[in-house]
Amino acid sequence: MPELPEVETTRRGIEPFLQGQQIQAVIVRQPRLRWPVPAEIQRLAGQVVQQLSRRGKYILLHTPVGVALIHLGMSGSLRIVEPGMEPRKHDHFDLVLANGRAVRYHDPRRFGALLWTEDDPQQHSLLCGLGPEPLEDAFDGDYLFRQSRSRTVSIKEFIMNARIVVGVGNIYANEALFLAGIDPRRAAGCVSHEHYLALAQAIRQVLAYAIERGGTTLRDFVREDGTPGYFQLELKVYDRANQPCTTCCTPIRQITQGQRSTWFCPVCQG
Repeated sequence: MPELPEVETTRRGIEPFLQGQQIQAVIVRQPRLRWPVPAEIQRLAGQVVQQLSRRGKYILLHTPVGVALIHLGMSGSLRIVEPGMEPRKHDHFDLVLANGRAVRYHDPRRFGALLWTEDDPQQHSLLCGLGPEPLEDAFDGDYLFRQSRSRTVSIKEFIMNARIVVGVGNIYANEALFLAGIDPRRAAGCVSHEHYLALAQAIRQVLAYAIERGGTTLRDFVREDGTPGYFQLELKVYDRANQPCTTCCTPIRQITQGQRSTWFCPVCQG
């Protein structure tokens, strides 16, 4: 599914088209997404988008009367479409702007969401329990070390827990652990403070670079302008089972952790 860099790339891509623009109409073609699209979403009509922000994997559209929360689910994407462009199959909603353009949501699997709140969005039930953003000051190695004490879960599952830190999905967890030289099977509570300092820096580095490069292209994700991201071309371990490590040439191993595949170098991460 789209991970934090893909969501942030989408937010940055649509922001110039939305910020300061009036939403003229909300067209919902399919109200049955991951959660039913609430009727209150029609309150967006006539409102000016003041700001676009992101919390975890949610894009937030701020207006004077409330905030729309958009989640891309497993296969969702947002596009800017020109006036009169006919919707395709799986184009589930449009936010039509006063200038005639629209933000169109496409989602074959319908695991995404369009929600509405008139309260502080950070207190929304889907957001209030989330951990810190990995690219903000509240996240660092000291924080990870404190949170990890006495935890027996693997370090990879630990950093993928959104209540610990948001947005470190499977791709970037694999890549960050490789960069930090940490065995993904090691118990989180047994990882040293020194390694957590390196891991926090690696998470920041991998995510920031992926955002800079436009996200990671997987089965369904393309950027808001329809072009693919490029970070996948530079992955070190993810989906590279039995291929030589880019550092030591040892074959990359693949195992399963928490029902997800894990890739690592047994030498560099030994």
